Amino acid sequence: MTLKDGKTGAKLRIEALADSPLKERLLTMGLLPGTVVTVLRAAPLGDPMAISVRSYNLALRRADAANIEVTTIH
Repeated sequence: MTLKDGKTGAKLRIEALADSPLKERLLTMGLLPGTVVTVLRAAPLGDPMAISVRSYNLALRRADAANIEVTTIH
């Protein structure tokens, strides 16, 4: 499953980031494997989506979220 598929309110653990031009930037923003993120909401047309990571909120395009592998936390 990728972060793009996360539903509003879902708590997800990052497993891996696929190689992409944005990978290094995402890693420096705290999107490291093992980090728990919460999907907050999506914009009215679905893009971008807002997530809570560590102590801040981040808006992320769905195309970029598709490069982040996650698992669901119950």
